[in-house]
Amino acid sequence: MAAPAACTRFSDNYDLKEELGKGAFSVVRRCVQKSTGLEFAAKIINTKKLSARDFQKLEREARICRKLQHPNIVRLHDSIQEEHFHYLVFDLVTGGELFEDIVAREFYSEADASHCIQQILESVHHCHSNGVVHRDLKPENLLLASKAKGAAVKLADFGLAIEVPGDQQAWFGFAGTPGYLSPEVLKKEPYGKPVDIWACGVILYILLVGYPPFWDEDQHRLYAQIKIGAYDYPSPEWDTVTAEAKSLINEMLTVNPSKRITASEALKHPWICQRERVASMVHRQETVDCLKKFNARRKLKGAILTTMLATRNFSSRSIITKKGDGSQVKESTDSSTTLEDDDIKGYLPKQQTVLFKSETPLKLNDPTCFSCNGSDSSEDLENSHYIPLTGESDEADEIRIVCPNKTCSQLSTSSYGSARKQEIIKMTEQLIEAINTGEYEAYTKICDPHLTAFEPEALGNLVEGMDFHKFYFDNVLGKNCKALNTTILNPHVHLMGDEAACIAYVRLTQYMDKQGQAHTHQSEETRVWHKRDNKWQNVHFHRSSVTPPFAMK
Repeated sequence: MAAPAACTRFSDNYDLKEELGKGAFSVVRRCVQKSTGLEFAAKIINTKKLSARDFQKLEREARICRKLQHPNIVRLHDSIQEEHFHYLVFDLVTGGELFEDIVAREFYSEADASHCIQQILESVHHCHSNGVVHRDLKPENLLLASKAKGAAVKLADFGLAIEVPGDQQAWFGFAGTPGYLSPEVLKKEPYGKPVDIWACGVILYILLVGYPPFWDEDQHRLYAQIKIGAYDYPSPEWDTVTAEAKSLINEMLTVNPSKRITASEALKHPWICQRERVASMVHRQETVDCLKKFNARRKLKGAILTTMLATRNFSSRSIITKKGDGSQVKESTDSSTTLEDDDIKGYLPKQQTVLFKSETPLKLNDPTCFSCNGSDSSEDLENSHYIPLTGESDEADEIRIVCPNKTCSQLSTSSYGSARKQEIIKMTEQLIEAINTGEYEAYTKICDPHLTAFEPEALGNLVEGMDFHKFYFDNVLGKNCKALNTTILNPHVHLMGDEAACIAYVRLTQYMDKQGQAHTHQSEETRVWHKRDNKWQNVHFHRSSVTPPFAMK
């Protein structure tokens, strides 16, 4: 990192003013430069709480920000290190978030969305031209320079940005925000600049209809959608979007990063550079309405997480905390929260569910309460007060938002049961994934050593233990096909107390044989799960039809 300015103390050069925002280890305050009277935003990091790795990240962020000088990027003007605090002095952007500004507009069209994404792409193109990959493009990091009409969009927060020269592809670690992660990151494959374009595609999709292309309360299934690029354009909201807009999204949300459009190419797309002729000018009220709900949900989640981080002094990695009764609970990362490798490594064992009571409960009939929607009715989503906080290690944790609406609060019990059912479905998916990939060790960790099973391969006999299954892992699994995909259809979970559950489902298996022929097979399965030492294990299963040898177990 470059040497600090000649002035060794921040207070010698700047006067601190009011607080603008707060994070777990930092606060942002308005400041005024004494020599010029110009206003800036000072990000003040408490370095006493930072690890050596955190210091490296801080230096990386400052180094990268100094490289970037563009009208659509929040500029770093100064970096000052003191004994216990580090000050990063940025442009003061007063317009708030782009997505919040959109919902306040009287008019918003497809052409407006085109102008927004153009500015975002301009900032990304500048980053990529300077060998920088942002890695965390999302609505929270898209700000407006001022509240004036037509103010420039500015890209902010380079805390996860990395330096990637040229078209280099490598594994730079797991980093990003779940809904905006690219397939290659989720698959833990080498990646580079195309990850930012994928995130731009997600953002553009939201800009046009007000909701994301990939969504599931269960993060395991969310990631499965993203890996295969499983999005669509449902009616009626997409019926009024031009084919050119969809074309650009398709080129951005291309699963293969080598075939994904670049920032430079995207800026030359007709929907961007010829928007007056191509993009629709019709007001999109439905998009604005949906975007209001989308904003409210992510704001609520973010506020809760910030409260948890700031008041309980733990970072976005999982931490064991003590409840009042002395027992231990775990709290983990929100699905809209940025993740990085260091955060993931700190996770505890999977499949623990905890209810976190917000220290700042919602007011009665609060519009951000999605069950009662600011009324005395509870006709909306049954588990809306349960916001999933799942991280890369596939936990099924939740936090509970307390709403004073008694009718609405009665939904708690069923929401808790729903979360546990999702946990069983997720465990079943993990078990089948271990089978598909032939990972016997992973399979044994999920199964009881004395697993019992009825299956056609056992010729009607009840088999016990793992030896019968190990034969197929050693000799058959994955050897007779090129590609394999399993889908669980119509899962039904029966909860039997707190430590037992039964799941019945249809298992649809697609595979390619060595001759390149596609096949599909269906079987009906039932599995019994038992929780021991806070860990779910499969203790019995039954399959009703013959399964191809490679898809055994």
